[in-house]
Parts: sequence; C-alpha cells; structure tokens
Amino acid sequence: MLTERLKLYEDRDDVTLTAYILQDSPELLKGKRRPAVLVCPGGGYMSCSDREGEPVALKFASMGYHAFVLRYSTYGEGKAGLPDLSNLVPVKEKSQYPIQMLEIGKGMLMIRENAEKWLVDTDRIAVCGFSAGAHNAAMYAANWHTELVSGHFGEKKENFRPAAAVLGYMLSDYVYKKESERERDEMNRIFFAASDTAFLGKAEPDEKQLEEVSPARHVTEQMPPVFLWATASDELVPVQHTIRMSYALAEKHIPFEMHVFEEGPHGLSLANQASAEAKSQIFPDAAKWADLAGCWLEKRFALPLAEKTSFEEMMEHSK
Repeated sequence: MLTERLKLYEDRDDVTLTAYILQDSPELLKGKRRPAVLVCPGGGYMSCSDREGEPVALKFASMGYHAFVLRYSTYGEGKAGLPDLSNLVPVKEKSQYPIQMLEIGKGMLMIRENAEKWLVDTDRIAVCGFSAGAHNAAMYAANWHTELVSGHFGEKKENFRPAAAVLGYMLSDYVYKKESERERDEMNRIFFAASDTAFLGKAEPDEKQLEEVSPARHVTEQMPPVFLWATASDELVPVQHTIRMSYALAEKHIPFEMHVFEEGPHGLSLANQASAEAKSQIFPDAAKWADLAGCWLEKRFALPLAEKTSFEEMMEHSK
C-alpha cells in the first residue's frame, strides 16, 4: 500500500487529504483502475476524529478500494477533542460553512489530478462520513451539481459527481434538531451551541440558515445512491435524522439502503476494536454495518476482474 498526505492549502497543515492506495500487481488488476472511497471523519465541526479516519479507510481498502481521508476545516484547526465548552466559543471565519463542503470538492479534484498515477476509476468515487462528517458528505452529495460547488472552482459539474454515499449516524435536518433541543439535557445543548457556532457562526442560527444546511431538505434527482446506518439508542444525534433522510430519498426515488441497529452510542465508527478507544465502543451487531455497506457498494463498485485467473487460462491452453 502507498500512503501519501497532501495539503489542500499551502499555508495550512490542518486540512489534508491522506491517500491509501492499493499498489498494482500482475496478480491483481494488472493496471486496471480501482473505485475509491473518500472518508470524512466526524467531530461536531470542532475536530476530525482519528477513530473515524484511518481505521475506516483501511476497512474499505480491505474490500479492494482505494481510500482517502479528508481532514476538512474545523474549529480546532487540527487539534483533537473539544474546545472549552464552559465559556462562550468565539467565531472563527476559517471554519464556517460552506468551506467544509467545498473541501470535499477540492479533494475530488485532487483525486482526479492524480488518478492516472494512483489508478483511480474517477467515475466510481464514493463519499463516506460519520456524524458531522456524514452531514458534510450528505451536503456535498446533495449539492455537487450546483453552482455553489462547480461554480466556486470554475470546473465542469461532472468532475464533482459522487457515485455513492455512505452515511453513518448522520445529522440530516438542522430545523428538526433545533425543534428537538428543548428535550435535551444541558450538556447536549451546550455542545450543539458550540458546534453551531463553529460551523455557522452563531449559537442561535436563524431559520434560513438551518434550512440551508439540512441535506434532507435538499435531496434532488441528482443525489447518488445512499447507504444509511445508525443506532436506535444514539442520544446525541437521534435516529430520526437517519429516518428523515430515508424519507427524503424515497420521495425522490433515490436508491438507498438503511440499517438501524438496536444498541450503541454515538460515534461508533467501525464499532470494533480496530476503531475503539474503550470497550464501551465495541458493539458486534452494529459492527456489521461495514460488511453490509461492502455488499451494497459491490453492486456499484465491483472490481474489473477477469473471468479466469492467468493460471486457469494457462492450464486450459495446455490441454
């Protein structure tokens, strides 16, 4: 495997695209291009979780896909964890929407620029995300074809098209989130106020802002197929967000698959020891999501394999 870390901005070390490239071999695809998955870790737009980065990329690599981890702009500017939530979080312009979504677009262009070297099938690149990263990936999947993205870069719309989206315990509707906040405990309210400030510049965004960043309200026929998963016991981002997204996809006849597991807290990543900080993040049932997503992706991302191995063909010719 070849790994390479690219900076999206020359003067910043916190926003990067890390490539996990499966090396070509005469025993494998023999120079054919592989599909790819671009992974967006979560972190409430305040950081990018390591647990939802490399372990997930390696899982997709084990399925035969090139993988990329995008560490997009966050409030913490590359630092792990949360800011001091006991004090009012000051606004930082460089972490404001829509920069994170545009950075997915920039990442897609970077993959295209290196596609020949890395042997990437640019017609089959999926976006994947978790929590805030899933929100970012969903916003991109809903807006890739709009002037907000292609117009910003002055590139053809087709250069930004994702072939699929894999979204874990996503936040899909900021309007619904606001309506349900009165039912939350104080710590949850403080967390989301800080997250909203980091992402939208206000602890109390107005209705127009909330609707603009609600991907479930912006699904069109241009949305790629989507794989959704969540847990019913997630107390930070309720499963209703995933269900709302499924309704929006169904209304526009977008192919999708959804899995809701009974148990598991927010932020499970792979839900096994490969991504766990503690045993409390290991849930074998929820861990099935990755293999289920693999089966779902294979319908669209099957590798360009020959019908028979070279050895089999040689044996046939020798008869």
